[in-house]
Amino acid sequence: MNALNWFEIPARDIARAQAFYEQLLGAALRREDMGPERALAVFPYTEPGVGGCLMSGPGLAPAGADGSGALIYLAASPTLDAVLARLPACGGRLVTPKVTLPDGMGVFAHIEDSEGNVVGLHAQT
Repeated sequence: MNALNWFEIPARDIARAQAFYEQLLGAALRREDMGPERALAVFPYTEPGVGGCLMSGPGLAPAGADGSGALIYLAASPTLDAVLARLPACGGRLVTPKVTLPDGMGVFAHIEDSEGNVVGLHAQT
């Protein structure tokens, strides 16, 4: 059992956010409509597994560097360095530079996305 089974990252502009994450992660997101005022873009995942999406609509606000909202970590593949190298071209900002975790737990960094969300990236290398 996983402690997490779904996540949603708020997006003010779903098209801009989708383009940001597709370029950053090198993976296509699937667009869905959730009624007249909400749209989402689903990150690729396999069933069963942990999935998530970008979500736009009324009342949603970015989880920012001020500590508001939850901090989630996305898989940085093939390596954290490769994903971070794409960050400037996506229009994102590095918040916490690469940190090596102890005992072979991998590496992580925090970024600010196109919407102002602070998101973690994690990889084994």
